[in-house]
Amino acid sequence: MSRLAALRVGVVIATKGRPELVARVVAALGEQTAPPDAVIISVSDPADAPEVSGGNVIVARSRPGLCAQRNVGIEVLGDAVDVIVFFDDDFVPSYYWLESARELFASAPDIVAATGRVLADGIKTAGLSWDEATHLVARQDRTPALRTSRVEDGVLPYGCNMAFRRAAVGELRFDERLVLYGWQEDTDFGARIAARGRTVRSDALYGVHLGLKAGRTSGRRLGYSQIVNPRYLVAKGSMPASRAITLATGNFAANVARALYPESYIDRAGRLHGNLIALSDLVTGRWRPERAAEL
Repeated sequence: MSRLAALRVGVVIATKGRPELVARVVAALGEQTAPPDAVIISVSDPADAPEVSGGNVIVARSRPGLCAQRNVGIEVLGDAVDVIVFFDDDFVPSYYWLESARELFASAPDIVAATGRVLADGIKTAGLSWDEATHLVARQDRTPALRTSRVEDGVLPYGCNMAFRRAAVGELRFDERLVLYGWQEDTDFGARIAARGRTVRSDALYGVHLGLKAGRTSGRRLGYSQIVNPRYLVAKGSMPASRAITLATGNFAANVARALYPESYIDRAGRLHGNLIALSDLVTGRWRPERAAEL
């Protein structure tokens, strides 16, 4: 058996409020050129579970929150896989994504984490439709000249599509103090696993992030996390202070600038309110990432 064929891959999808979309993602995974050995759908509410069939698809129950749901996926997979892939429930991967991930991890034993190239990211807009995403991915898939295997070192994973070597993950888990949507949880996890090997971005791993807004946390709660989570990661040592300041001030400035004339798909007033609560908590020393869930 080749090294590539021997690598077992499990996919974890944490989801909330999108059962029909998740069913589409699971179906797409079954059409991969190298399908996953296991798919874990992690839900906090049974109503979020998609109607899926197939012996390798498991629906697992978790406490609410992206980090908690991903951790349940890790636990369910255990040591049954060699590579754990995390896809957002609104990410459309290339049909070659998992095959390319197997090749990447098999060819470079020192790689512990990999993330892919996002062809289009609806999180920066009102969002993309499934049809738009599948069209973009299919065009890339059927055009060899557009597919490259360039690898860039030192890049931390982007949560919508990322893969980790199971042996390197070991006892590491996503920080459940980063509640709800878990803003910057991918940066935190990536920074911690980077101490164990190479973290890369590979152009052979690509797809489209729909960036759908349904199911996401409220503007006020996200606004709180935009300020407090970077501060928390600085205290943990998983984010440089300079990066935290850039993130927090950039988001605060954007929310102030757009508060009077907000985008139709962003709750700028709510985010700004959350920012201000967070800044007050920083001044008084009462800040804690868990408070976002209480707002």
